[in-house]
Amino acid sequence: MSLVTEQTAFSIEHLESFKSIIGERYVFTDEEALNYFAHDETEDLHFVPSVVLKPRTAEEISEILKLCNEHQIAVTPRGGGTGLSGGALPHLGGVVISTERLNEIITIDERNLQVITEPGVITEVLQDAVKVKGLFYPPDPSSRGTCFIGGNVAENSGGPKAVKYGVVKDYVLNLEMVLPTGEIIWTGANVLKNATGYNLTQLVVGSEGTLGIVTKVVLKLIPLPKYDLLMLVPFRSAEKACAAVSAIFMAGYTPSALEFMERDALEWVSRFMDSTTVVIEDDIKAHLLIETDGNNMDVLMQEMEGMAAIVSEFDCGEILFADDAQQKAELWKLRRRVGEAVKSHSIYKEEDTVVPRAELPVLLNGVKDIGRKYGFHSVCYGHAGDGNLHVNIIRGELSEEEWNGSLKDGIREIFQLVKTLGGTISGEHGIGLVQKEYLPIIFDENQMRLMRAIKRVFDPNNILNAGKIFDA
Repeated sequence: MSLVTEQTAFSIEHLESFKSIIGERYVFTDEEALNYFAHDETEDLHFVPSVVLKPRTAEEISEILKLCNEHQIAVTPRGGGTGLSGGALPHLGGVVISTERLNEIITIDERNLQVITEPGVITEVLQDAVKVKGLFYPPDPSSRGTCFIGGNVAENSGGPKAVKYGVVKDYVLNLEMVLPTGEIIWTGANVLKNATGYNLTQLVVGSEGTLGIVTKVVLKLIPLPKYDLLMLVPFRSAEKACAAVSAIFMAGYTPSALEFMERDALEWVSRFMDSTTVVIEDDIKAHLLIETDGNNMDVLMQEMEGMAAIVSEFDCGEILFADDAQQKAELWKLRRRVGEAVKSHSIYKEEDTVVPRAELPVLLNGVKDIGRKYGFHSVCYGHAGDGNLHVNIIRGELSEEEWNGSLKDGIREIFQLVKTLGGTISGEHGIGLVQKEYLPIIFDENQMRLMRAIKRVFDPNNILNAGKIFDA
């Protein structure tokens, strides 16, 4: 199955057809719009589409996809544009379908602890809406203030709360989606248990917009915890900070968040935000941000004291306990904006590695050794409680040949180490465009054959997000 190309039969007639489906005001061909949708948060990649469409309903998307499938026009679905793997970039030109107008929270079902939402709803908006009713939707990627629920489903997003509450797949019950051939289907049922046939819902979650365009999402909710406590723990060794993570779980604690930040990460984001919340002593190499939540404050205090006692055995400095909601918010803001700070500091490549959490010290040391071998500096941070380490490779003084050439060998070595440790090359960012050349490190040909076959069943003409994850 070959890739669809921009040159495949895209014409003025098709443009007029799009206008008749969704209305002229929602069809964009001007330079400003095309350039806006030509990039997301993935490195410095830029691919200009031929047209941007902003439909409002599943039926409109269905008609668009029927036309594109018939004429083999490349289609790229687009959410909030916060992706880090190039999954929403129109590298083949053609049509971008933005879901920004599908932005309604349809129903919050308090009796069944569910919400039905359209994919263009911003994640934090959804969280705030259910919070008013005493309910909780835990997945909270750093971009939650701008990313869309649909994009979260496409990438199976996680975030800090995943260590206790799980990732998006643990909350998606059912999906309405439009197939690349235009049919509209529901993938499952609005129930907590379902052993009826193949689990199409979970197949679609994390499929990066390659199997269909999601138009409604049914999510499970849980009661909102009443209290939370937060502490920031400095360590004189980054390796010992990572080792402390496993010790916390071995002692029987399950924090609601457990985040790792190297010294550079916290220093850079503090400067970026002009924040003086955290004073970093000269001998400190890394920090853990540890949160616990629940409904009994006495129990939470005991948990926090117990975890503080554990980390004190790993050569930590003075622990900062957040005194109030404002200080908690400031510490979380620092953690959530590390990526922005790194990006503002230098051109970089972010690798989204994940290993069993006990292997984090080995992974971190290995990344630093590989960096010395290939001459690159890395800034590491991430969801340590999940073993999910974001490795930001800073371009710095690397030449063009090194940055676009030999650096790939270094990245490949990092991923080979990850596999050796029992991990994989993406925990929550997806494969998209930028990681697909490394996929054979993780999957053999039999696994790749099965995935390509699934793609062909859903998308026989390979029009939808073609060339993402793998070349079909």
